[in-house]
Amino acid sequence: MHNNKVILGYCPNFDRIVNTDFFEGDNLSFQLVKIYKDFIFKIDINNEEDIIKAREIDRTMGKYVEDYFFRKTLQKELLRIRIKRTAGDVIRAIVDSIIQIFKRYELDSTRKIYISKWI
Repeated sequence: MHNNKVILGYCPNFDRIVNTDFFEGDNLSFQLVKIYKDFIFKIDINNEEDIIKAREIDRTMGKYVEDYFFRKTLQKELLRIRIKRTAGDVIRAIVDSIIQIFKRYELDSTRKIYISKWI
């Protein structure tokens, strides 16, 4: 139980991510939240690399629940992900892919400026 409190200290967006109401039938979002929870509660708190990954996936999923454009981009890109059978930990491989998609999205979104016109 103590480890869970420490882990949640590294994931400030946890409550917002887990308590987000997605549309009924949006199974992909529900599965992403499940993968997020499975991953962060499975990390080794003594491993710095795991902590960094937990922070990154927390930030990524935080963006997922607040940014419509990123949500659509991630959903579209997830359909193209291929995980090799030799991958030891499938959840870690999916999390790595999600983080890479987020990093590409950040690079692209800093180049594009969305200007909305108000009348």
